[in-house]
Amino acid sequence: MDDSVEQLRAEHEALIQFLYLAPVGLVQAGIDGEIAMINPISAQLLMPLSSDGCLSNLFTALEGVAPDLRFQCQHYPRANGMVFEGLHIHLRSAEQQRAGKQAPQILSLTLLKLDQARIMAVIQDVTAEVRRERQLRQSDAWLNAILTRISDYALVSLDRSGRICDWNESIGRVTGFGEHVIGSPYSIFYPQDAMTHEHLCDRLREAERNGWSLDEGLRLRADGSQFWGSVLIAPLPDREAFGLDDPEAPGYEPYYCLILRDISDKRAASERRRQAAFCDHLTGLANRRAFFEAAELELDRAAHTPRPLALILFDADLFKNINDRYGHPAGDRVLCDLAEALRDSFRIVDTVARLGGEEFAVLLPSTGAQEALAGAERLRALVATRLVASDQGEIAYTVSAGVAVLDGQEGEDGQDGVRGGIDALIKRADQALYLAKGRGRNRVACWTPDLPAHEDIPKRSRDAG
Repeated sequence: MDDSVEQLRAEHEALIQFLYLAPVGLVQAGIDGEIAMINPISAQLLMPLSSDGCLSNLFTALEGVAPDLRFQCQHYPRANGMVFEGLHIHLRSAEQQRAGKQAPQILSLTLLKLDQARIMAVIQDVTAEVRRERQLRQSDAWLNAILTRISDYALVSLDRSGRICDWNESIGRVTGFGEHVIGSPYSIFYPQDAMTHEHLCDRLREAERNGWSLDEGLRLRADGSQFWGSVLIAPLPDREAFGLDDPEAPGYEPYYCLILRDISDKRAASERRRQAAFCDHLTGLANRRAFFEAAELELDRAAHTPRPLALILFDADLFKNINDRYGHPAGDRVLCDLAEALRDSFRIVDTVARLGGEEFAVLLPSTGAQEALAGAERLRALVATRLVASDQGEIAYTVSAGVAVLDGQEGEDGQDGVRGGIDALIKRADQALYLAKGRGRNRVACWTPDLPAHEDIPKRSRDAG
């Protein structure tokens, strides 16, 4: 009997040693997220997310960057199995923020349900792999656009300002536009609220820097109908030989090549990939990863060509009371209703995201304070008129909003201007949001330099919701 006990003890110690020496992060936890075992790699990856330096609950540690984990695990229908595999979590550690690094860290999370009482999480840092994968996708798209002989493309030449130089049959075949498009910006192929003038110039500059620029989304035909298309822009070769790099050259000289493809038949597969990586599980809005990637791109663009960038933070007022009174399923319906209102209220070019819990964000490129305030107020007023059905009756709810703007003209001390980064912008909008709640909720407030910090706002105005 003693020998068998010793053998079990030895096997247990060997297993523990294996877990601790594994080249990936491993966490064993209860179904409620309470951590029973965590190896050093997991602790190293998760510790920056802990506000108090204590890792006792997996769901709590990841709540700020992956708020749906608890929901997905508890609603997994089988007694055991893989809840999800390779979920990308987009985050910044405190060290990255202090160092002023703009590049986010990306973790891959796989969650296994071992039985009714236990789960196992596998965590890896995949930042470098994701960067390489993105570069490979761009290369594949470029090669496919050039090498694939297809009939659903339009070949367009652009001048140095992005204006269409000439018309050919391929443009008419794909879009229905005639020769009158000559001299128009290539944004004529985009829905009205899907591109700003600054974005048009950004794409040209990115094509110069990288050799091409590719994007995918809704495109516009001459009759007003829309289709799912990809647009690739590349600089023309040998421009110096043709005198095209001369800034005094006459207008409408070919400077870039644009290839517009109708890929409507591939939209479903593309949308599935996008939703898996960039969508919030509950609401279908952009998730934290998508939000921060969009923010980094807009900040990089604004650093090259100054323009205002606005952020609105929305928070459902007294949301805990809704959950307590009507139950969490009803609370989820309220969040989905708010998401629908946000989706309908802002432009295609804006990034509408759920950051976690009842907090939502809208990033508005090329938008000043007055426009952002007007948009926030429209949403606030719209929500105040909506009712959400539940088993216990209709639910009325309100939202508060905080607005902040980087205008591209501020200082470069690390806290102001585009160099302050998205963290500075979020901090400002968050201060304005707390002010709106402190004034009684169901209000919109805008950040100003004299706005008090959170600790200076009375506690009763900073309670839950």
